[in-house]
Amino acid sequence: MSASRWISTSMPYLTPREQGQGDAWSADAAARGRRGSQRIVHAGEVPAPAEVARLIGAQDGETVVVRRRLILLNDEPNELTDTYYPVAIARGTPLAGTAKIRGGAVTLLAELGHVGALVREDVTAGLPDEDEQEVLRLTGTDPVLRLTRLTLDGDDKPIQVDRMVMPAQRQQLRYEIRIG
Repeated sequence: MSASRWISTSMPYLTPREQGQGDAWSADAAARGRRGSQRIVHAGEVPAPAEVARLIGAQDGETVVVRRRLILLNDEPNELTDTYYPVAIARGTPLAGTAKIRGGAVTLLAELGHVGALVREDVTAGLPDEDEQEVLRLTGTDPVLRLTRLTLDGDDKPIQVDRMVMPAQRQQLRYEIRIG
C-alpha cells in the first residue's frame, strides 16, 4: 500500500524559508500581485488557554509564549493569528518578542532545532466576538473561519499551536489529496 499525500495552501507556512527569503505571507501575497504584511500586537508569556494547554500538553493556565499578529493584505485586516509555543522552546528567544523575525517563526524554530514533522489543522466556522469584529472590521453577522493548527516535531512533541480567525468571505482554503 502506498502512502497518500496531502497538499494544502498552508504548506509554505509550515516549512523553513531559504537563506535570505522573506516571510511566507509576504511572498504568497506578492505572488498574487498584492502586498502582505503583519503587525505584532502582543508577544510574551501568558497563561495557556484551555485548548492550547491541551494541545501543547500543558496544564490549564500553565505559562506559554504567545505572539499575537494582525495579518494585513494591502493594508486591510485579513486575519488575526495567535501563535503559542512551550516556554522551554520560546522563552528568551525572538519568539517572545515583538520584533519581526527574518524568514519567519518556522525558520527560527528550525534554527533552534525544532522542525515540524506533522501538522493537524481543524477548521470551524462561526461568528466573530466583539474584539474580532473591531480588529477585522466585521459586523456581528459576518461569518469567520477559525483554524487551529498543531505542529509536532519528529518525536511527536508539540512545538507550536496557531489559532487563526479569518473573515470567511476573504478566504480560500485548499486541500488536495494524492491517492495511491
